[in-house]
Parts: sequence; C-alpha cells; structure tokens
Amino acid sequence: MDYALFAQHRAIDRNVVIQVVWVYDQAVDFDGLRLFSRNLGYGLLGRRIERSRLPFARHRWVLDHSPPDIDIAASARPRAEVSDWADEHSRLPTDPERGPGWRIGVLPLEDGANAVSLVLSHYLIDGFGLAVTIVNAAMGRTRDLDYPPPRSLTRLRAVAQDVRQVTRDMPQVARAVAAGARLARRNRQDNAKSSASRPAPVEVADGDEVIAVPVITMHIDLDDWDNRAKALGGTSDTLVAGLAAKLGQLLGRQRASDGAVTLQLPISERTADDTRAIAVSYARLNVDPTNVTTDLRDVRAAVKQALADLREQPDEFLQLLPLAPFTPRRALKRMGDAMVADPDHPVFCSNLGDLGLLLYALANDDDEYAIVSGILVPLQLIRVVGQNVTRQWYEQAGGQLNVQSWRIGGKVSITVDAYQPNGENTKQSLREITARALAEFDLSGDVY
Repeated sequence: MDYALFAQHRAIDRNVVIQVVWVYDQAVDFDGLRLFSRNLGYGLLGRRIERSRLPFARHRWVLDHSPPDIDIAASARPRAEVSDWADEHSRLPTDPERGPGWRIGVLPLEDGANAVSLVLSHYLIDGFGLAVTIVNAAMGRTRDLDYPPPRSLTRLRAVAQDVRQVTRDMPQVARAVAAGARLARRNRQDNAKSSASRPAPVEVADGDEVIAVPVITMHIDLDDWDNRAKALGGTSDTLVAGLAAKLGQLLGRQRASDGAVTLQLPISERTADDTRAIAVSYARLNVDPTNVTTDLRDVRAAVKQALADLREQPDEFLQLLPLAPFTPRRALKRMGDAMVADPDHPVFCSNLGDLGLLLYALANDDDEYAIVSGILVPLQLIRVVGQNVTRQWYEQAGGQLNVQSWRIGGKVSITVDAYQPNGENTKQSLREITARALAEFDLSGDVY
C-alpha cells in the first residue's frame, strides 16, 4: 500500500501532506518545541524513501533523524488570520525522498498567543499513526526503526538485495496476477459502461491556477454532542457520519441515481509495532441524508453493516497491490485519472476518535497524562492537503469534501475542507454551510 500510493501520486504529480495546527494562549517554549521536533525524528517520521535501482522492485525505508529548522514568522498577525497562515504553511514543500519530510512553523499572534503548525508528508504516516507518533514525541519516547542510513549500500549490494526481495514477493505477485485476471473478466462489462459514461474534460477559466481548498474547524461541547447522538438513536461516531452526509447534501454531493450520499470511512489497522505508512482499509456506504438530522438509526445500521462487510470481504483490489512495482508509470497515471471520475462523488469521513483515551492509554501515570494533555488540548485543525492541485482538477473531479473529527479536552472538533464546482468556495461560505448543518442537528459550536 505504501509503495502503491507513493508511486501513483508521483505518476500524477501529486504531493499529499497532513497538517496539524495548535493555538496556544501563551508564549512558545522553543527549547521544548525543538525537543519535540527531534523526538519526531526518532519515530515514524524519522525516515525517508529511497528508490530502488531496479525499475520493478519496491523502494526501501532509510533513516532521517535530523529535524528541520523551525519556521518562525517574521511578524505577528491577528488571531483571525491563523487560518490563512495555516494555508500558507501547508503549501511549503515536503519531500519524503530528499527531506525534509516534515516542517514545524510558529506564528506569533498580536494578542500574545501563538499558533504552531506541523506539516508532514502523508507518504511517511497516516492520521492515526501520526496521533500516536505525536503523543510519543511529546512524552519523550523514541523508537529504533533499524533502517539503514541513506545510500549506505553499494549499487551492487542494493541491486542484490532488491532482487532477493522481488524473488520473495513472487508468490504474492502470482496470486495478484490471477486475482487481476478474475476481476478483469468479471468487471469488463462494468468497466466498458464506466468508460462510456465518463464525463468529458471540463474546461474552466483559470484552470491552471493552483488553489487552496477552503477549510474550517468547529468545536462543539462534548456533552451536547453525546446527548444529541443518544437522542437521535446513534452514537458519537454515527453522528459524525450523519453530519458528513448532511454536509454532502448541502454541497451537492448526492448520487444522481437515488439522492444518497456516499461516505468513505478509513478504518485503522495499525498495531503496536506497525511501521507501515498507510495502515488503513476503507469502508464505503450510502446514506440517505433526508432524515439524518432527526434519526440516526439507519446511519448506525449502515455503518455497522459496512464494517461487517469489510471484515468478511476485504476490498478485492487490495489483492492487486503486489503488482504495483511492475505497473508502468503511464498505467498508474491512467488509474489516478480514472479515480477523478468517480460518479458517486464520495465524502471522505475520518474519525480519529477520543484522543484523550489515547493519551491516557499511552501515559505512564496521571501526571504525565496531565502534562501531555496540556500540550495537545489546544488542537485547532487536522487535515489532509493536496499540494499543487489546480482548479481544473477540482472541477473535473466534481469537487471535494473531507470531514475529519476527534475528541479531546471536553470538545468534539471537526475539520471540514470542501470545494464545490462553480461554487463560491470561500471560508466564510463554508462556515455558513457548516453552521447551517449543525443547526439542523440542533447543535451549535464555535466555527473558525
């Protein structure tokens, strides 16, 4: 999965990062922040991708402990401009091959507070893995990944190692070839229909303009949220799904066939000693957004069924992943372009869950929990950002809607980033739509 995501995104000239933003109402301890950055370098962020010298072999992880310098803004800005600064910081380059794989920035605010932004390459870690990595770095826990230094192998040794790896992978490759043949035979007719109905290229004014997708965050009182979920016959998780479906409806992401909103839920498969960058599977379900604001029982049943289906019958296309190193760049690009034309226009709905429970589980004692909780509670924003993405791409894709939620410090926080074709696509417009969605659930909160 790690190789396939990296290779496909390189084929379509895409770079994806994760951004986390905190806002502290006090001065920043720069010595502590530099120690935190160093500790990140001794966790799953302390590595880089080294490409194989063979065109058909997987790449390898190599060590990269050295933390980048902290980016400190030259002048203070009003608190209202934190979101704009976060956009600017999210566009700074990260490179999972040459480094830096992550960046930390600090913005002094005119009222004496400070914003801190962490931007990192998504090809190094996924969202839940990042949450664990951040907590461990804040606690001063480091990890020996046992990777070699960059370019530590001679060309001959590197080629020999890659040949051995390819040989070990051949049984999986053979099974993937057989699975691919079965899927091709079964789906040939559907693929033909899909190809015939694929939308024509969309030409828009300023199509080559690289844009920042509007993003907002809402913070809702935890008790209000949980009480409303219970009153609607759901849970906290299904209320997130219901809200995502309602936002999908308000932003025009309903299926043409039946008016349902398709949700794509990433499910973490990360284990304690997992070193994968991407340790997730995806459940997909369709939700009728009409009644989600008054009854979540159908959403709850749909989520439960989707998770059961995923356990019983994992995504068949995962069987094809061993073929990724043998797939030509042109084919990877075609696959990436085909994903743009998904007629269901899915809403990506990711829930990191209760980070307070994660803190408590990883802390050795209550004092350590209190210290780390104090570091992490002012979490303002978590999002996935596609760098250097043009207006043309978003229009051709039919827009985008990502919903990311977490719980910590007595609040449920939800980050929403969205692009609507031919829409206003401003933060103010997205705030108004989000506030409207919350109000339909009889909820309110601070929306930034």
